Amino acid sequence: MQEDVETVSQPDEKPPHKSRLVVFDCDGTLVDSLHAIVAAMTRGWRALGLGDPDPAAVRRCAALAPTEMIAVLLPGAEDWVIKRLAGLYRSAYYQPAPFHQPTAEPLVPGMREALTHLRDSGLILGIATGKSRRGLATVLEHHMLADHFSTLQTADHCLGKPNPDMVCRAQEESGAIAADTVVVGDSPQDIEMARRAGVVAVGVSWGFHEAAELKRAGARHIVHSPDEMARRVLELLGCPS
Repeated sequence: MQEDVETVSQPDEKPPHKSRLVVFDCDGTLVDSLHAIVAAMTRGWRALGLGDPDPAAVRRCAALAPTEMIAVLLPGAEDWVIKRLAGLYRSAYYQPAPFHQPTAEPLVPGMREALTHLRDSGLILGIATGKSRRGLATVLEHHMLADHFSTLQTADHCLGKPNPDMVCRAQEESGAIAADTVVVGDSPQDIEMARRAGVVAVGVSWGFHEAAELKRAGARHIVHSPDEMARRVLELLGCPS
């Protein structure tokens, strides 16, 4: 006599959660920090008797880490000069003077709402910046945005832009692949970083560089407001807006 075999139904296996990642630049993209950057660099230059740096030149390389920025501003400078200036720049940036306070790095209007919308839509938010970890933490805490970001990549522990190291580390920490990653930035270095990482780049028109520069660097799209940015990112990552 054949025994009845009880069939145990197996629950339907759900596909693994898909990690969708947006990596933001900070200076010029999330906050308007140009005045603070120029003021701190000027104080460092004056301390070494170098006069004042060209604000337009500082603007063009503001996405870089301090040592890289100074190397661009002072081509051919000796290593000790670059390191000394970088130290003076950092010290000036954190001195209790009005232009070094987080209030001097205001959040781009509409950015808070855009970031909250992206986070609440299930996206993982990250930052890739030439700032130090200390500087980034100060800005995020001041604007009460620390809880919006899950992965923070700074000049302290990563190779500088346009090297793709920051994007790759953010992907490792979030579990996102290149096809599910978007970089948002305001500089050609941001766009080139994204291109080298094999991910889509969205350029913002309100930052330190012209939209035409970002298009030449390879930006897939140029957006003109945080709200438009959020809608474009959701579209690129296949999320309902």
